[in-house]
Amino acid sequence: MSDKNALIQPDRGQKAVSIHLVEKDGLEKFVKGLSVPQRAAIAANRFTGGAGDYAIIPEGDGWAVVAGVADPSSLSSWCLAKLAEKLPAGTYRRTGGEPGAAMLGWILGQYGFDRYLSDPEDEGPRVLLTGEPKGIDALVAEAEAVMLVRDLVNTPAEDMGPAQLEAEAENLHKAFRAEIRVTRGDMLEREFPMVHAVGRAAARSHAPRMIELEWGDPRHPRVAIVGKGVCFDSGGLDIKPSAGMLLMKKDMGGAAHALALARLVMGANLPVRLHVLVPAVENAIAGNAFRPGDVLRSRAGISVEIGNTDAEGRLILGDALTRAGEGKPELVIDFATLTGAARVAVGPDLPALFTREDATADALLAAGKAVDDPCWRLPLHEGYREYLKSDIADINNAGSSGFAGASTAALFLDRFVPKGLDWAHFDTFAWRPVAKPGRPKGGDALGLRAAWRMLKARYVQATP
Repeated sequence: MSDKNALIQPDRGQKAVSIHLVEKDGLEKFVKGLSVPQRAAIAANRFTGGAGDYAIIPEGDGWAVVAGVADPSSLSSWCLAKLAEKLPAGTYRRTGGEPGAAMLGWILGQYGFDRYLSDPEDEGPRVLLTGEPKGIDALVAEAEAVMLVRDLVNTPAEDMGPAQLEAEAENLHKAFRAEIRVTRGDMLEREFPMVHAVGRAAARSHAPRMIELEWGDPRHPRVAIVGKGVCFDSGGLDIKPSAGMLLMKKDMGGAAHALALARLVMGANLPVRLHVLVPAVENAIAGNAFRPGDVLRSRAGISVEIGNTDAEGRLILGDALTRAGEGKPELVIDFATLTGAARVAVGPDLPALFTREDATADALLAAGKAVDDPCWRLPLHEGYREYLKSDIADINNAGSSGFAGASTAALFLDRFVPKGLDWAHFDTFAWRPVAKPGRPKGGDALGLRAAWRMLKARYVQATP
């Protein structure tokens, strides 16, 4: 991909190809103002003004673009993304207004994951001009955070194990002078026993660890961000079928979201005391793998019967959430590719959101809607706690009913979050099964920008 810092530039009157935006109902009026050759080009392209549709028309000594959008007066994040993907390399300017929110999609429309290609395509950058240069840095930072999630999730597990997640945390440590703490080996077994149990069967090169970052003024409100870092999930001894393993490189998508959100928080110098926790493991199979029927102890002292080794993400998050709660944060947010049940309920595009506080849910839902990163709230229904009962331990990790899988998983996590703490849980897919403008097939950030918008509104009381 071209340098993202060069894809949005201040408009200083430089030469650029014009982009005319029109809605379907306004096309007839727009066409009346065109020249005969321009009208002919519109007709030849069968341009109807539908959202995502575009046509090339002659203009002066060159050419211009006419593109359909739902509402030219209120552009979405993605309405120009297709143009960024399809137009020739060059510099472009929207006529009659600013690109606004659509600048994000313009950048992300030029994303590509080419790490393993011997001869990657490079068509050159499509640059978009803006008369609002003050917003460029913040917008580029947000796009970079999304691309970080995409890169981490798209990378195969052999090259994105626990050690590589630790390296990403080290990058943040160095860039923002954050404190870093990594717990592994015997100390991990003592302090985070469920993280150790899930990851102990992996090869030494993918040994489990707990990665923690702390940053910011201790006098500021404490915020914890937790991300599930299962770098590959075989299912453990309750092994997945081969088809079920094909996308399991993405099971560290929660960790990718957590690291990306941390980068946004630190980069913007948000007035919080940040605590980032990434339990990083590979759920592998070996003679020392944890077993169905085992009872694990946890950092919280809660005993957990293993009903299914493929419900491992909630185990490592249990220890991480316990650790987060020990710092007495004002808010905890976790991201996890936790359940297939959430995808059955709300599909691939919508992260399932669980919160204890209605106000927190409302803020996140509103933030997601505002930035075109929607999520959908599901219930932490008290009546479903009985599904997690165990005959021999305090709780079972898998549930017994077959119903409400996303809610029962969230309720399992709830058991490890101290009572009274404001907590939000995103059960995200972290993947695009079908490409959309600005959002190619593959790893993606789903819920990240909603959480970032909410944090800015909560701790700065102003969102640019």
